[in-house]
Amino acid sequence: MTSKPADHYSYTLYADPATAETFDERRFGGPIGELVASSQARALLDMAGDVRGVRILDVGTGTGRAAILLARAGAVVTGVDASDQMLGVARQRAAAARLDVRFSAGDVHALEFADRSFDLVVCLRVLMHTPDWRRSLGELCRTAARRVIVDYPSATSVAALESIGRRAAYALGKRTEPYRVFTDSAIARAFTQQGFRISAVHRQFVLPIALHKAIGSRAFTERSERVLAAAGLLRLSGSPVTVVAERCAS
Repeated sequence: MTSKPADHYSYTLYADPATAETFDERRFGGPIGELVASSQARALLDMAGDVRGVRILDVGTGTGRAAILLARAGAVVTGVDASDQMLGVARQRAAAARLDVRFSAGDVHALEFADRSFDLVVCLRVLMHTPDWRRSLGELCRTAARRVIVDYPSATSVAALESIGRRAAYALGKRTEPYRVFTDSAIARAFTQQGFRISAVHRQFVLPIALHKAIGSRAFTERSERVLAAAGLLRLSGSPVTVVAERCAS
C-alpha cells in the first residue's frame, strides 16, 4: 500500500472520530440531505443493475452507505477506506442492518487486490478529493473485471465556483475540503487510457446542493430542478455527474 500524504486533508479530516460519527447527519440530514441520499441511491442501483451475486468493491466506502445499499440488493460487497474511524461507523451500520459486508483499510492509490478481482468497482465522492486522481482511476479499472462507477463535480456547473472558493479558504487556513472539479472529456480520456468506455451518465442537480440546503425546502428543490432540467440546463451543467464505464473487449 502506498504511504499516505500525512498532511493531505482527504486523510486528516476523515481520521477525526467526530467527523466520522457526524458524517451522515451533516451530509444527508434534513429534507434536502434525504433527497440527495435517495436520489444518489436510486441512480446507483439503476446504473449497477441486477447485482445479485455480483462481486463489488466499494472504494472510499466511508460510513458504508453505498456498500450497504448494494449488499441489501444481493451483491457480495467489499468496502475499503483509508480512515479507520469511518470504517468503524460502516461496520456498526452493516451489523445493525444484519448484512455481511467485508470492510477493510485500503488506499485508492494502491489497492491490495489482484487484477480484475471484482465484477464491478464503485467509487463515489473520492476522485474529487484524492491527491492523484488519475492513479486512483487506474487502480479502479485495474481491479474491475467488467465495470466501474464513479462520480465527480462538473467543471461546467456552479460547483466550479464553490471549488474555487473552498481552495481559497483552505489556502488561508480554514478547515474545509478544497475539492477539484472535472470536465467530462478529462474523465472520458482517463477511462479510454485504461481500456474502458463510458456507457451511461447521470447528472443530479443544476443548482448547488449547498444552496438547496440553505433554502431547506424540498418542494423548492424539486420544482426548480424540474424547470431547469426542462430548459436543458441539467444536461449542460448538472452536477455531480455519475458515470458507468465498461471494459472494452480485448
